[in-house]
Amino acid sequence: MSTLQKVVIVEGCRTPFLRSGTDYMDLLSYQLGGFAIKGLLTKTGIDPQLVDGVILGNVIASVKTPNVAREAALVAGIPHKAPCRTVSQACISANRAIADAYQEIMTGQADIIIAGGVDHISDAPIQFPKKMRKKLFLAQKLKGLRDGIKFLSRLRLSDFIPERPAIAEYTTNKSMGADCDIMAARFGIPRAEQDAYAMRSHQMAAEAQKKGFLTEEMVSVKLPPKFKGIESDNGIRENSKIDKLAQLRPAFDKKFGTLTAANSSFLTDGASAVLLMSEEKAKRLGFIAKAEIVDFTFTGQRLEDELLLGPAYAVLKLLDRQKMTFKDIDVIEFHEAFAGQILSNLKALASDGFASKELGLKKSLGEVPMEKFNLWGGSLSIGHPFGATGGRLLTTTCNRLKHEKGTYGLLAACAAGAHGHAMLIKTLL
Repeated sequence: MSTLQKVVIVEGCRTPFLRSGTDYMDLLSYQLGGFAIKGLLTKTGIDPQLVDGVILGNVIASVKTPNVAREAALVAGIPHKAPCRTVSQACISANRAIADAYQEIMTGQADIIIAGGVDHISDAPIQFPKKMRKKLFLAQKLKGLRDGIKFLSRLRLSDFIPERPAIAEYTTNKSMGADCDIMAARFGIPRAEQDAYAMRSHQMAAEAQKKGFLTEEMVSVKLPPKFKGIESDNGIRENSKIDKLAQLRPAFDKKFGTLTAANSSFLTDGASAVLLMSEEKAKRLGFIAKAEIVDFTFTGQRLEDELLLGPAYAVLKLLDRQKMTFKDIDVIEFHEAFAGQILSNLKALASDGFASKELGLKKSLGEVPMEKFNLWGGSLSIGHPFGATGGRLLTTTCNRLKHEKGTYGLLAACAAGAHGHAMLIKTLL
């Protein structure tokens, strides 16, 4: 068996993340993904001929481009000889893509892979009801005018009412927000704390935007016909006021809920891409890597009451395996689905009872040091294109390590289906 390769992160980037229904409205998913990949090629100067493959995460698949990674890669200039695949694991789809790329490079199956993700909710497929889809499918067998008239006579007005896309668990039929309302109540997270955390996210993101930190991880998107550059996220609310947030009505549980539009992440369009290489290949080509991937884990939890508790499980599992605590970590980046989700996970991580009962550990990791946590904002303010967020998390963690002169970075995320992910990276000496 060949020696396992050390896998390094050379560079990462993303498109600006935009609220769905805004400036990306006329694009298709593969085009958005292509902007991220092309931007990465330009940013690094790597010869596309050297890329061994492309792996993208995606949640809302287009019927026209089910393997969106292939179309995005081709439009970005990646040669056809590089195989491409699309993976899906809800909000950690890009994390899965990056993990798959890591394993291919580590085992010597490839030297250079671009991994990341894309989701374009503005281009979400909207379908007819099941009864109409069945009629249309059977209509393929129609022959002649008589069959056609008979088919038309059987159509009803209700057949043409489209099904509205729903972000809900298929197994439990509960929306993610409804699940988070239950979890926030379970962990005793009051509405005021959620609003305060949401405001923190927006303030941190606005400050990072002013300092150019967010621009550093972005590539400009220029859309025809005027080709005016889109160069910043459009969901950051710098002037949020806590009294205004307190006036908003609950968005999910209308009577007892604590989640609102302001303390929940919003529907977002965007794409991310990360250039991964074996350390040996990076050195040979003259690239200075930002960090190496040390370890990662994926977890599954109970769908009934732990849908968004993945970060707590994954981080506890990962750091216990590495014999590390939060004191050893310099940069911490968690995906923010909801303020209630973040605060519940932080509370679980600090709980000895949770660590013991759920993972069989002697004690918890203690309080998460907020002076290390999501200092450039997060999904609540920057946005959350489902399949792309993992690429943003990894890129942000790398860039923060550089700016803050840190050594170890930890990133984590929850996902629909009651999954969790955590990854540990380390700067190279």
